[in-house]
Amino acid sequence: MGDTAPPPDALPTNAVRIVGVRKSFGTGTHRTEILHGIDLDVNCGELMLLVGPSGSGKTTLLCVLAGLMDADAGSVALFGEELERLSSEAKTELRSRLIGFVFQQHNLLPTLTALENVAVPLLIRGTPVKAAMRRAAEWLDRVGLTKRMEAFPSDLSGGEQQRVAVARALVAEARLLVCDEPTASLDGEIGAQVMTVLRDVALTPDRGIVVVTHDSRFFHFGDRMARMLDGRIVSVEAVEKQS
Repeated sequence: MGDTAPPPDALPTNAVRIVGVRKSFGTGTHRTEILHGIDLDVNCGELMLLVGPSGSGKTTLLCVLAGLMDADAGSVALFGEELERLSSEAKTELRSRLIGFVFQQHNLLPTLTALENVAVPLLIRGTPVKAAMRRAAEWLDRVGLTKRMEAFPSDLSGGEQQRVAVARALVAEARLLVCDEPTASLDGEIGAQVMTVLRDVALTPDRGIVVVTHDSRFFHFGDRMARMLDGRIVSVEAVEKQS
């Protein structure tokens, strides 16, 4: 499947490095600064939780670190590649090559089966259909959905749909997984299944995960937690594991 990790000495230390990032919206007297000089590192091989109250800037920061928005100041590097040095076309290519997205709303295509939904990123890249379907099947097997490959989204539970979304995010060998409230609409058991998949499938020495969440039920799945308040990182701490 092509996910063999490179030798340890070839791996970057950081999946994400953010230094002094500022972001504002509006103009003139209506200009509002959302991010106030953010510094944050996400290490390779860790799941970083990004938590804080609504309006604290979490989703904006997620968009900036994923290259969906440009920062007004500061720098963002993904696996050593500095986004501010890239053209719009190069950033689009980098997102396609490095980043997988998982959202609270699964965004599955309703007329496609689970297998076809997972294969979509590969087909967009030009992967031959048979190869794309084979790799999609392998990832669905890894997230425990071997028997649900031919099901349509409307026939899947919420947890199954989210696991399809995780497989879709990872099928193209995404090295950075960016998740915005992936468990918010799920019950405890299904949410734990999704978080377990994120840890077991994606946490390898050449990958990193950033999860924006309000859901304290699943904080123990993280390695570190960055707390945001009013557009600033106010603390970064190791997560206490459950015994």
